[in-house]
Amino acid sequence: MRSPFIEAIEDSPIIAAVKDMKGLEKCLDSDTGVVFILFGDICNITDIVDKVKSRDKMAMVHIDLIHGLSGKDVALDFIKTQTKADGIITTKQPLIKHANEIGLYTVLRFFVIDSMSLLNIEMLKHHTYPDVIEILPGIIPKVT
Repeated sequence: MRSPFIEAIEDSPIIAAVKDMKGLEKCLDSDTGVVFILFGDICNITDIVDKVKSRDKMAMVHIDLIHGLSGKDVALDFIKTQTKADGIITTKQPLIKHANEIGLYTVLRFFVIDSMSLLNIEMLKHHTYPDVIEILPGIIPKVT
């Protein structure tokens, strides 16, 4: 059975990635069903997520980019208990396991700039799997 997160991505494969309030306001009127929130702090993240959720969109918070939160499990607990976020985005593999345990969808972001970077993705075999991996930069003409 597919998760609602995977279904939302399949139904709306273009994901809005917002870096500020102006971008957030623009994406709220778009057809995208999933929003990657790449900004905010512990004082306003709840309000940002509420705006996304008020438009029936899935809210995925990039936990590494929220000022005032650490890369520890307690930051995930904060997102789970203090916001209505559907899940998190992170570059930190150890956070994926706890996020999955507490019922958050997970996106593990990788920066693949050369063939050596691909080894990081292969290491997923030994860890808890995220729901989705995101590979950046978005367009890779050739990896050597």
